[in-house]
Amino acid sequence: MKNFDWAKTIVLAVAIVLAGYFIGNMHRIGKQYDRYVQVKGLSQREVNADLAVWPMTISLTGNDLVTLRRDIEEQNEKVTRFFKEQGFSDEELTRGTINVTDARANIYNNSAQQSPYRYLANSEFTVRTSDIPRLQRALAESAELISDGVLLGSKNTWRPIEYIFTGLNDLKPEMIEEATKNAREVAEKFARDSEARVGKIRVARQGLFSISDRDQNTPQIKMVRVVSTIDFQLED
Repeated sequence: MKNFDWAKTIVLAVAIVLAGYFIGNMHRIGKQYDRYVQVKGLSQREVNADLAVWPMTISLTGNDLVTLRRDIEEQNEKVTRFFKEQGFSDEELTRGTINVTDARANIYNNSAQQSPYRYLANSEFTVRTSDIPRLQRALAESAELISDGVLLGSKNTWRPIEYIFTGLNDLKPEMIEEATKNAREVAEKFARDSEARVGKIRVARQGLFSISDRDQNTPQIKMVRVVSTIDFQLED
């Protein structure tokens, strides 16, 4: 009976020692896991826009709807012919709707009631192309349309042409890799100052990609940017 009691005591003691060891080891590992540094990695690229959209309007006034319709269609033909002479295809040119407004229908607008023209017609026209240099040349030469009696205006007066970059998916893998490398360099500098070493990635958060104009004067050149936030494990 005494031998049996000693056996239970020994087993219990060994169990307590092992439990203490595992608990202590888990606490030590947990403390090590809590040692990390959070840094941000940057990657940016300067790229050329690969798509341009120029939305514009053709405006005319008149008092006879039949004449006004004929005139606006003639001006649409002149604009189409101008861009085709510049080398654009039918797929790059889109005619929109024609909207006609009766100025005298608004009885509360005194200036409109006194206007010599009753009707205002606006026709939409859009050029969408990947040949950006050609579109810029067309913009510079569009004053010829005024000499031909066409009142052509851009829908966005502060920025006639919208420049777009569509190749983001091709850049994403390389830029994410660069942002990660940049973050590790920052973490390694922090680790050296703390007399530690940078270990594996603990948590990685990819930031949103942003595309913006390089500056106001060259909207056809874009800046692609991403900032990743990464937690690196620190080791002794």
